[in-house]
Amino acid sequence: MPLTADRAKPAVPFGGTYRLIDFVLSNLVNSDLTKICVLTQYKSHSLDRHVSVAWRMSTMLGSYVTSVPAQQRTGKHWYQGSADAIHQSLNLVRDENPDYIVVFGADNIYRMDVEQMVIDHIDSGLACTVAGIRVPRSQASSFGIIDAAPGGKIKKFLEKPADPPGLPDSPEQSFASMGNYVFNRKAFVDALVADANDDNSRHDMGGDIIPGFVAQGSAQVYDFTTNKVAGATDKDRNYWRDVGTIGAYHAAHMDLISVDPEFNLYNTKWPIWTSQVQAPGAKFVLRGTAEESIVSAGCIISGGDVEHSVLSPNVFVDKWARIENSVVFNNCRIGRNSVVRNCILDKNVVVPDGAEIGVDKAFDEARGFQIVDGITIVPKNAAVPESY
Repeated sequence: MPLTADRAKPAVPFGGTYRLIDFVLSNLVNSDLTKICVLTQYKSHSLDRHVSVAWRMSTMLGSYVTSVPAQQRTGKHWYQGSADAIHQSLNLVRDENPDYIVVFGADNIYRMDVEQMVIDHIDSGLACTVAGIRVPRSQASSFGIIDAAPGGKIKKFLEKPADPPGLPDSPEQSFASMGNYVFNRKAFVDALVADANDDNSRHDMGGDIIPGFVAQGSAQVYDFTTNKVAGATDKDRNYWRDVGTIGAYHAAHMDLISVDPEFNLYNTKWPIWTSQVQAPGAKFVLRGTAEESIVSAGCIISGGDVEHSVLSPNVFVDKWARIENSVVFNNCRIGRNSVVRNCILDKNVVVPDGAEIGVDKAFDEARGFQIVDGITIVPKNAAVPESY
């Protein structure tokens, strides 16, 4: 919140021209996994529309990405959790009859060759594989943590432990769960059915299903650092960000824009796919400038300055305006002599001439804007008042 006030989190724009869901879908299709169902429920219209417009693959070879809304197939209730969402959609599994099922979250920023994880899962002979990323043990209490034996078999699955276990080969690191899983079909379906019949379950993948496989001794961890993606740089190899907070979301944008970025969007060997806006290239006139920034198609920088920021399509920046350390969504208008600093502006925001946002946080709050993690967020369609 508030970027999810009227859209599902995976539909939140990212990186100028993408939605969060584009990253996981790109990883899957780049890995030749092209039969994909997106299970949706919460305020899903913009997500459904994006999937239907952007992810239209050839049906000749049976490929598809399709949104599957909650349908109350198992009773008069909506999804009770991530495991229940899949349980209610088991007709999709019966229709395709796969040997293996890949279950990935839709709201993280990373590149991954998922086929390598699937092959590792098959070679293990186990029923469940959980992708794990190495994090400093001192920071691991914020994550679901995997306690694994030297061979990778999971001993315990711990939810935000106070004393996270170290790794056998690196005592000062821990495995954090990435929320990405591979399952043998039969074992997974059996687990979902049993979970659905358990009145004490939260029906959650990480909270209930995975611990069940761990208790059976049939789960392993897949070390994300072993994953090799074509075109990755030394700096962005194994990059993964959970953008579950405004601060993390803003910081992930700042990772994109340096000369040697933490995450390189311009890797043509493992592209992030989406439906690009039909607009002319960005235009800079009247000495307008942009430094260490991403400026998308359709933008016009007319005498203003953009620094350390990401602009989505069709943003207009007027004379002597200045944008710093900010993320600006589609169709915003930044008036002359205005300042936007450490902000996120949702779609269609109009900043009048001479207005300042993000400069004085008390002033921002007085005008009704939310400030989260030090970032001022201006909601969709807002006309910014010059004073209060």
